[in-house]
Amino acid sequence: MKYEYSKGSLDKADGIYFQNMTGHDVEERLKKNDIIIIPVGATEYHGKGQAYGEDTFLVTRMAEIVARETGCTVSQPIWFGSHPANQLGMPGTIVIPEETFIAYLRAIIAGYWNAGFRKQILINGHGQEYVIPNAIQQFGKICQVPAVIAFVNWPTAIAPYLKDKEHGGPFETPFRHADEVEASYSLALFPELNKKEYMEDSKKEPKGFLPEGHVDKGGDIYQFPIPGHAQYGLGGLEVINYPEGVIGKPSLADGKKAEEGLEALIDYLIKLHNDILEKFPPGVLPEPELVTEQDRKTIEALLKGPFKGGISLYAHRYPI
Repeated sequence: MKYEYSKGSLDKADGIYFQNMTGHDVEERLKKNDIIIIPVGATEYHGKGQAYGEDTFLVTRMAEIVARETGCTVSQPIWFGSHPANQLGMPGTIVIPEETFIAYLRAIIAGYWNAGFRKQILINGHGQEYVIPNAIQQFGKICQVPAVIAFVNWPTAIAPYLKDKEHGGPFETPFRHADEVEASYSLALFPELNKKEYMEDSKKEPKGFLPEGHVDKGGDIYQFPIPGHAQYGLGGLEVINYPEGVIGKPSLADGKKAEEGLEALIDYLIKLHNDILEKFPPGVLPEPELVTEQDRKTIEALLKGPFKGGISLYAHRYPI
């Protein structure tokens, strides 16, 4: 394997997580690398053999690998997320309303900007790719400050590697919730949190109410005309139709099936990081005149920040 997987750092003082660092640590980090990765996860039922925090652990482990390779910083993850309506009612699936989630994420983006991390990469580990861009756009509209913020939905970034064999991929079954694909990536990244012997396949064959080809499947990797989150009523509630907590066959999962896709994903995330830092070295952002209509004096005060003779973001645009 090209990269070292399954090495968690959530509670380690190894220079990866912002919350695990001191003020001095952050000051020194910002001089060298002012990019922060924000893993955006969720808490939901993944059956008897997979962790409730699977979506979150997927993106934290991915982010940790990138941080070790590049020297960037990672935020402790967002554990609770938004959910499509078909996921309502499943015990252990904690659903945050869209408006609450968007406001919360927007405030996190603002807080990290105010802390000096004006370049941010948000990695989504859950079926909430339809709401995260709202938070980014609201931040831009409300704050109107120079920033570099990019959102990556990891399944979309490596779609060919997640497909079933019929469509050129390595898997026996199509990518869906807590299935062969997701469980394989989990076994590769955090095997210690999985219990393969308890992984139970869904008894019902996964399908919607319309013929295949209209509504996309997990991660929208097949590029069907209607993304999975862009419909209501074309499939049943998971709590009724898939009480096992999975849609598919996690019993077929194998961490080795995920290795090629993981390398491609980490390669891309590192490239994204490096391209951002090459274009905008530490302390450098897009020219204010190109990205905001705010007056130069205010922008300069915001960029300095309260500790260096300027003002905080909250003095300029509150409430955020």
